[in-house]
Amino acid sequence: MLLDPDARPVIGHRGASGDFPENTLTAFDAALAQGADAFELDVRSTKDGVAVVHHDPTVDRTTDGNGVVADLTLSELQGLDAGGGAVVPTLAQVLERYSDTPMIVELKERAVAEAVSTVLEQQGAKDRVLLGAFDHGVLAPMRRRGFRLSASRRQTAAFWAGSRIGFRPGGSYEAFTVPEEHGSLRVVDRRFVDAARERGKPVHVWTVNTVDDAVRLRAMGVAGIITNFPGALRAGL
Repeated sequence: MLLDPDARPVIGHRGASGDFPENTLTAFDAALAQGADAFELDVRSTKDGVAVVHHDPTVDRTTDGNGVVADLTLSELQGLDAGGGAVVPTLAQVLERYSDTPMIVELKERAVAEAVSTVLEQQGAKDRVLLGAFDHGVLAPMRRRGFRLSASRRQTAAFWAGSRIGFRPGGSYEAFTVPEEHGSLRVVDRRFVDAARERGKPVHVWTVNTVDDAVRLRAMGVAGIITNFPGALRAGL
């Protein structure tokens, strides 16, 4: 689904994070209940080398604790309340609980790459997970192991520039996971999407929280709509 330019998945951004604590089992359960086809989530590494589902480098915003994720053991991290009694899950827990659900997994740091590789292989999840990262170097070990990759920021920038002049650079990636705009630059427009589709690479856009925006992007040829409110978008599309 996530590699099909003609698929139109509604993807829960950190689960149904508009209504529930982001990147928790509560949010992922809700996203599925609301009709999401897939999840987008973030991973970091704990002090003891476990891949956990968490966006920020610190736990201050999302839990009742404070400190840096990389300085906490898994036990310490899961002793915190991530909202309504939810805990920060491990990637393994998420993959096991939602064994049939496609996922976009963003690696937030280089330190987590090895742990993610191990978990995906142990869970047999390589074919349903699309890996991404802003940092091109984070994906290097994943590329060598044959995982399915979304373009890095550097690769996306090169492709976007090429789409302006009719050049379609190749690359060792199978999709784009991008914001519609980056600062003052409009990333997702007709030329970019058409160029990606010509290469057979679906474009998934974050974070889209209104039905009007989702309809407009789908008309442009965008594949995945990544949203904090999968129920509202599912109902309106």
